[in-house]
Amino acid sequence: MKKRLLLLFLIGVATLRAQRIDFVWPTPNRAWAEGRPFPEYIQPTESGEPESGCFGGVRSNGHQFHEGIDLKPVRRDARGEPLDAIFAALPGVVRYVNLRPEESTYGRYIVIEHPGMTPAVYTLYAHLAAVAPGVAAGANVAGGQVIARMGHSAGGYPFPVERAHLHFEIGLMITRDFQAWYDWKKFPDPNEHGIWNGFNLMGFDPLDFLNKFRTRQVNNFADYFAQMQPAVRVRLATAKVPDFVQRYPSLLTKPLPPSGVVAGWEIACDWTGLPFRWTPLEANEAAGLAPEQPVVIWADGKSQREHPSKSLIYPQGSGYAIDTDLAMVLQQLFGLRSF
Repeated sequence: MKKRLLLLFLIGVATLRAQRIDFVWPTPNRAWAEGRPFPEYIQPTESGEPESGCFGGVRSNGHQFHEGIDLKPVRRDARGEPLDAIFAALPGVVRYVNLRPEESTYGRYIVIEHPGMTPAVYTLYAHLAAVAPGVAAGANVAGGQVIARMGHSAGGYPFPVERAHLHFEIGLMITRDFQAWYDWKKFPDPNEHGIWNGFNLMGFDPLDFLNKFRTRQVNNFADYFAQMQPAVRVRLATAKVPDFVQRYPSLLTKPLPPSGVVAGWEIACDWTGLPFRWTPLEANEAAGLAPEQPVVIWADGKSQREHPSKSLIYPQGSGYAIDTDLAMVLQQLFGLRSF
């Protein structure tokens, strides 16, 4: 029975990786599609360095993490306001629209979930000037449909019109039980955005994916996740099956037992902490692990040094211990509170 389940699982994975998705660049700028250099479509910060508008530790000498990419406008009016329409990158369902820019550093933003993708990624469109009529939570949108107009809305910090851009993310939602974690952290401000709060969204590098997609190194997100490289692997003894796994089953390395009961997990995370590969553990594999106390079983120390904008691990004895950013992810995924 186990062999048959594994065979069906592997056939399904191979089929998914053969399908090429239809992706629409979310602004009218043609530079990326034409293979032109990224400074022709990336909007830098006030530093003027094109890399500062890219994904990752691109600010504050590598210590400040940026979750998406910032796309510059191609048209402005006489006042300098951008005129670019914003397009849905893929067909999907609008899950959240924030129309109150003062309540988020994203300003006005839209989150679209893409159930037809594997895994079912979200895309996020931020700093909008206006949202198109009919774009509201629950609405279905087509790839390429106009959903908004580019702007420079944001809450909490000044954002001059000359640096107007679209902040664009692709990623995964960590948990549907986000509010419990948020309450436990005792943040001073209420959570205005539910499960679509930025703390609950984990982006991966859109430009890395898109460049590999354009050059046909990958055909879809399943391809892209399959070639991700781990920075750390963690094991955890627990019977919990996070809703993350239920929503993104393609990230499993093997199917769950027919009973649905597991003894624990081995989780591979990339350098940002994104948990992209999940292996359910049987009782003998989880033996010796303290219940609900995650341990690092392997880590790439070089990766941590090269990416100081994320604190996943730190040296401890002859190995590594879990640091703040990775701890936050595990707390949200499993409801852990004791480490």
